[in-house]
Amino acid sequence: MDRLDAMAVFAAIADAGSLSAAGRALGVPLATVSRKLADLEAHLGTRLITRSTRKLVLTDAGRDYLLACRQILEQVDEAERVASGAYAQVAGQLVLAAPIVFGRLHVLPVAAAFLEAHPEVDIQLRLGDRNVNLIEEHVDLALRIGALPDSNLVAIPVGAVRRVVCASPAYLARHGTPHSLDDLASHRCISFDGLEAADAWTFADTAGQKRRVPVCSRLVVSTADAAIDAALLGLGLTRVLSYQVAAALHAGTLQRVLVDQEPPAVPASLIYPGQGRLPMKTRAFIDAAVGPLRERLAVLDTAGAPGPAQPAAAARRRRPVRH
Repeated sequence: MDRLDAMAVFAAIADAGSLSAAGRALGVPLATVSRKLADLEAHLGTRLITRSTRKLVLTDAGRDYLLACRQILEQVDEAERVASGAYAQVAGQLVLAAPIVFGRLHVLPVAAAFLEAHPEVDIQLRLGDRNVNLIEEHVDLALRIGALPDSNLVAIPVGAVRRVVCASPAYLARHGTPHSLDDLASHRCISFDGLEAADAWTFADTAGQKRRVPVCSRLVVSTADAAIDAALLGLGLTRVLSYQVAAALHAGTLQRVLVDQEPPAVPASLIYPGQGRLPMKTRAFIDAAVGPLRERLAVLDTAGAPGPAQPAAAARRRRPVRH
């Protein structure tokens, strides 16, 4: 039995949650996955996974063995990267992760320019609105929005993102412009349920305390794009992230309101695992991406209102920080 191959299959089963899903991820038949798992359990003399009609559950031995497998497989990957020259040349596949809308609007153009400059690099851009585990999912770099917990990740600040309330000029002309949070009670609202509850939006008062403000959501949608489209149609006020609505604010098709009541901006950072040496492809992308991303976010921060913005030059002087 190829021990490393069996470890990789076991890790894939744990990640995918089922033998069939692991087979699809690995591109091998279900029978092969099942056989390799059975052979591995027979070799170890213990059950790694408890099978039920609904799902697979790791046993205590399985959880311990999975952790050891991941460490061994990562060491093997590291050895192969060294042997293939990953630390000596800008080459290979670079795996990036980013939120869906931000990735499409801002990471993709930076990635395209990087590919033009580095023909020996291929990029896999994974767009999704969940926080990926960089180590377990083999992601080289991720764009993360929000406060970062303590971890072994290195974070490079690239700017800040705000929650903004906006509406079309036509809607504001018909229904008036809200000047206080209490004014929201008399307005039609469009809620994006991925960001905010449909019955109340959360703001911060002058003392920094959170305040839930009741709203009347005439429309609740499941994507930011739909909320923005509905606001463009004049259906009401909506609340989204600044980068999601920046183009409409710059074009004047939407207007930002209640600027003084916006919660504090949250950081946007490029993050990567802090252990070991950084491959040349990753270092090269960081060097190429940080400046353009900071410039893009500095522009977004002022979109539609004269709110405070961090100068791009000052942002560039900030050193990477560990989180």
